[in-house]
Amino acid sequence: MKTILKLLLTAFAVFILANVLPGVHLSGDTYVNAIIVAIVLAILNVLVKPILVILTLPITIVTLGLFLLVINALIILLASKLITGFEVTSIWTAILFSLLLSVLQSIFHSFLKEEKK
Repeated sequence: MKTILKLLLTAFAVFILANVLPGVHLSGDTYVNAIIVAIVLAILNVLVKPILVILTLPITIVTLGLFLLVINALIILLASKLITGFEVTSIWTAILFSLLLSVLQSIFHSFLKEEKK
């Protein structure tokens, strides 16, 4: 149940960013496309991102982890190519989208945290 709620919150964040950022567009049924984007991003983060992180480990170490922003942007651009109703115009827009999506996700997911006794 918590996973579905996290996906819906991510979809809400994608919907907000698509309306705010000029280089990110959701077309068609925007709510459904935002949910599809959230699901595809989750799948790509589980399957593709670990492989990219391992392959680019030397450059990630040299850049002190900043290359992970590029990897996140590449994942977003890949999702943009896979989903017909989602478009990201450039790598810089994808990096900004990635940063803002991470911030919104951490804010939204902080509401889901349970207090530990």
